[in-house]
Amino acid sequence: MGAGGPDEEDNRWPPWLKPLLRESFFGHCKFHADSHKSECNMYCLDCVNGPLCSLCLAYHKDHRAIQIRRSSYHDVIRVNEIQKHLDITGVQTYIINSARVVFLNERPQPRPGKGVTNTCEVCERSLLDSFRFCSLGCKIVGASENPLKRMRARLMGSDSEDSYSSSSHGRFSNNKVHSFSPSTPPPTSANYRTAKRRKGIPHRAPMGGLIIEY
Repeated sequence: MGAGGPDEEDNRWPPWLKPLLRESFFGHCKFHADSHKSECNMYCLDCVNGPLCSLCLAYHKDHRAIQIRRSSYHDVIRVNEIQKHLDITGVQTYIINSARVVFLNERPQPRPGKGVTNTCEVCERSLLDSFRFCSLGCKIVGASENPLKRMRARLMGSDSEDSYSSSSHGRFSNNKVHSFSPSTPPPTSANYRTAKRRKGIPHRAPMGGLIIEY
């Protein structure tokens, strides 16, 4: 493979990073479902075998394990954990619950706010001036040899992995933003007739010919 090819590009990142960003955390462990500690918010960087609960860690002794946390329905990881294993230069950090964290995946904004002078190079989220990316996922795309090609593939949901990430993290797909709440269902013919009947229908007074509209 020539310079700048897929193999060389993938070698720029640890082998666990892209699988980590595709995972869906905070489900219940199928092996420890009866335990109150069955929430899967751990990840083993050595095994790369999916989200783990705290009880599963007994089988990953001496492995590199990290804990995923959640902020406003988005996955984050503490800076003091991830920077031991990954260079996060250029990714904006946030302080949540007194701890500095980075987001795993992008959180696109419909449009930057007024007066914003710096945005994420990938998803255009507002950033402080000293940063280039809003998340680890955006850094992967933005640092790619061909970021436009990769971003277009993600926007169009060209493979199952990107489609899965779109549904679980609210990413773009087909140039539209996925909403976390269901859309209002279209009116049916039945409720349309009901709504129409409620307005402007005359009612005859019981004792006379007076017609009242309301």
